[in-house]
Amino acid sequence: MTNTPFISRKGMTRRRILGAALAAGTAVPLAASAGPAWANQGTPAPARLTLPVPTGPHPVGTVPLRLVDRSRPDHIAGPGHFRELMATVWYPARNVERYPVAPWMPAGAFDTFLADAGFGDLAPLLPLTSGHVGAPVRRSGRRLPVVVFSHGAHSHQGDHTIVVQELASHGYAVVTMAHQYDTYTVLPNGRVAVPLRDRSAPTLPGDFAADLRFVLDCVERLAAGCNPDADRRELPSGLLGSLDPRRMGAFGWSKGGTATACATLADGRIRAGLSLDGPMEMNPPLAGELDRPFMMMSAAFTRATSPEVAAFWSCLRGRRLNIEAQGASHVSYGDSEALFPQVAKLLGWSGEQPAAAIGSLDPGQAVRIQQAYPLAFFDEYLRHRRGHLLDGPSPAFPAVTFLP
Repeated sequence: MTNTPFISRKGMTRRRILGAALAAGTAVPLAASAGPAWANQGTPAPARLTLPVPTGPHPVGTVPLRLVDRSRPDHIAGPGHFRELMATVWYPARNVERYPVAPWMPAGAFDTFLADAGFGDLAPLLPLTSGHVGAPVRRSGRRLPVVVFSHGAHSHQGDHTIVVQELASHGYAVVTMAHQYDTYTVLPNGRVAVPLRDRSAPTLPGDFAADLRFVLDCVERLAAGCNPDADRRELPSGLLGSLDPRRMGAFGWSKGGTATACATLADGRIRAGLSLDGPMEMNPPLAGELDRPFMMMSAAFTRATSPEVAAFWSCLRGRRLNIEAQGASHVSYGDSEALFPQVAKLLGWSGEQPAAAIGSLDPGQAVRIQQAYPLAFFDEYLRHRRGHLLDGPSPAFPAVTFLP
């Protein structure tokens, strides 16, 4: 694969991301802003950008892991090196009072992410999550269902924290991963990893899918009481043996959505898969039959406009769902809907500029959609808790359409 920026049919280029949107896929040029007003006027910056608090009954814990897949040599790193992933486990916590809150991204990665897009002035505003690092796991007598997350091209493992911490607050263990060579992250030695422009770098959707399946292996090790962390760092109390490898699902955004589809087709351990506007573009194309539940939340990549998405839909033989929110853009099912309006206010933007970045869907409604629909889907197919949200249109979410 040529490691060039991801470009959609609407001309949205990952390297032209509006850094202030703190996510991917927008088409607003960087020149549209001269920088934050508070930076130009010498006034103090706001304390931080904020994410919505999850709605579940449990506080959230989190722990980072460094995972090394010794079955996959890393020719980019050189002889003797293997595929390396930074990952994070999110889970319901027993108590969180004494444990620090995790940032949305590691500070060094956040600085680089913004600098690459020309928005270094926003670095002091790094959001915090609702996850508390190292907090003990809440044990209820039954193991936790697990969901694994795959991010999009040239993005990072925190870009869908709203969904991730929502699931964790409702009793799921969620494992996010940073796909090496196509992400911003910080390694334990302090080195900041960035998306790599190299034709031979393993950044195809199939490479992402292989990462996802390896993370499932690591989940099984955790479930068996083994620590998969390559550095053997101490894990939070109660994590070992707390995950249920018989109830594993996966979701991903954009290229991560394509990777989720690929991995779900190939690996029966994934009991349910969810794509957040995945383009489903692979070479060779996705093929086969899938008899397990799969849900697509569409925006820019729809069955009507994308032959690849339509072809994947035809592979689905089990329960299949396809919803679309009116006014949604490619980034509408992620953290941009919460963060971008705050940044737009700081930059003094008005009129059509914010909508050009995140679509015309009301941001508050967009946040509630991404909190509610993935939870309802995984509740039904990993926990057998059937509600009515997935039955059809809901007055609580008037923008959401169910596509037959």
